[in-house]
Amino acid sequence: MAAISDFGNLRTTLDALAAHGVVPAVGTAMLQRLGHLTGELIEAVTTEVSAYGESGNPDVLPQLEAHLSEVVRKAADLLAGERPDTFDFVAEHAQLRASQKFPLDAILHAYRCVHRHLSRTVRDAALEAADESAQVRRVVAAVTDFTVEYTGALGTVLTAEYVAHTRVLAEAEGDRRTRLLDTLLSGYDESDRVAANLLRGAGYLEQRQSYCVAIARSVNPQEMESPARAQRMADAVAEVFARSAVRSLVAVREHHVVAILSGTRRLSGWTAPQSLVADRVYPLLRQVGPAAVIGLSNDMPSTSHIPRAASEARLALGFADVANRVLRYADIPFRKMLVTHARESVRSALPGWLEAFSAMDRKARGSFSATLNAYADADMNVLRAADALGVHPNTIYARMRRIREATGLDPLSYHALTEMLLVSECAGPALST
Repeated sequence: MAAISDFGNLRTTLDALAAHGVVPAVGTAMLQRLGHLTGELIEAVTTEVSAYGESGNPDVLPQLEAHLSEVVRKAADLLAGERPDTFDFVAEHAQLRASQKFPLDAILHAYRCVHRHLSRTVRDAALEAADESAQVRRVVAAVTDFTVEYTGALGTVLTAEYVAHTRVLAEAEGDRRTRLLDTLLSGYDESDRVAANLLRGAGYLEQRQSYCVAIARSVNPQEMESPARAQRMADAVAEVFARSAVRSLVAVREHHVVAILSGTRRLSGWTAPQSLVADRVYPLLRQVGPAAVIGLSNDMPSTSHIPRAASEARLALGFADVANRVLRYADIPFRKMLVTHARESVRSALPGWLEAFSAMDRKARGSFSATLNAYADADMNVLRAADALGVHPNTIYARMRRIREATGLDPLSYHALTEMLLVSECAGPALST
């Protein structure tokens, strides 16, 4: 709360007006016409500052009228001889406007109207009340100094309190969003009343809602170690949903941008279900810059399934690349998903023939593994496989015979071919080392 004693020049201007015989006569006259002066000021402000008329908040205009009445009364009290103390009413108005998200520039514009209106009002009253010996120019100058200092004090107190209160609200909202995101991502038990109240207050326990999760990072993962770079990507993701019907909760977590997305599954139990949320957000996510790769989960029916959605999005992100920047979990080939999940757990159980096959394949510069893949791609047709590799069919048969001799498996048969391809994929980089 700012004290008027912080503005020493205002006290000086009041002393100057008193020396010219203006104070307290002007203040007394203004107090007698307080209702009329306030009405004129309200009309001037609402006419010039369009934000007050455009606001959909029904409390804005009544609160403006009450505040302008206090502004005029405070000016009249000062000019009536009251000693400056504090601008508590300005600080309270600033907090109110900040909590309602009313634009600061509109309030400052209103104060400029106050300055012009008070300048004329006080000047005319001062010239009538001034001593006969007072010089007109000095009286006008003193009035000008007073209105400048008074409206300047209003603006200073209001701006400081508005910014401070906005910061407090932002920090509180940030803490709330952090707790909300952590609760959703980590999971919760339905019997946890604290979690339930938090989610209910944020509208996440409404019926007929579907949820999905998107996880994004830069094409170069090292860039996400920069907090500024990570936040820019989070802002870019949030921006694409700003004007959509999909609700988003976006934050940076562990060098990744995590977005919890939700939308209406159906309007009522009697209406047809709407399209999947994941299908709705997919084209929006593709609008995020080319430096981002994104994994997107399937739809989930409730918030308790969001941890599973996050796992799906994380897995999809692992398959995303520059050519396929936004990848849905549902679009990951099942074979790829199976191999990825199994790779770590089965590596110690890889068959003994793999080492002999790998050594033979390296020596032949990959021709044996290429032959297996071409044979599979050709639907186990030797002639088509030979044509794809640009070799004679007998070369295919010769290579298959050598593979059978090294591994004990006949790659011309379906079961042996399938096993060899799966083992090769699970071995991954180990196959070429």
